Amino acid sequence: MAPEQTTKVKIRKLVPGDLAEVARIDALHTGAQKRAYWDEVFDKLVRMRGDQVAIAAEENGHLVGYVLGEVRAFEFGSEPCGWVFAVGVEPGGMRRGVASQLLDAAMERFKKLGVARVRTMVRRTDVPVMAFFRARGFEGGSFVQLERELGTEGVNDG
Repeated sequence: MAPEQTTKVKIRKLVPGDLAEVARIDALHTGAQKRAYWDEVFDKLVRMRGDQVAIAAEENGHLVGYVLGEVRAFEFGSEPCGWVFAVGVEPGGMRRGVASQLLDAAMERFKKLGVARVRTMVRRTDVPVMAFFRARGFEGGSFVQLERELGTEGVNDG
């Protein structure tokens, strides 16, 4: 899925003052105000420094997008790798290459952090996001995510 037009944006680090705009952009896409969640994310990824990726896209002095991620190593033999867990773009910036520029900047940051692989998770019904990541070179990985709903029926307490 190629952008209709590419708009060059200023790429910079996210700063604590970007919190309200990130939460606002997220709410435009999800329909939910999650200020407490974003405050916690900012505590971990923006206010601290380390193996984090916290990048902003700015146009005319206004935040128009962000990407967040970190280096993680999980159980089951997974080597340390980059994880992208949030990409958000102002609706008016969509299909203009903003998310691609953010993801490119994140890939560069992950390379500097010394990882050779970057992962993300996408809801399988979210076709536009899936198409975006696939167009950027992402494909099915070597791990399969499994889940189970917890309820009162059929749970074996051991």
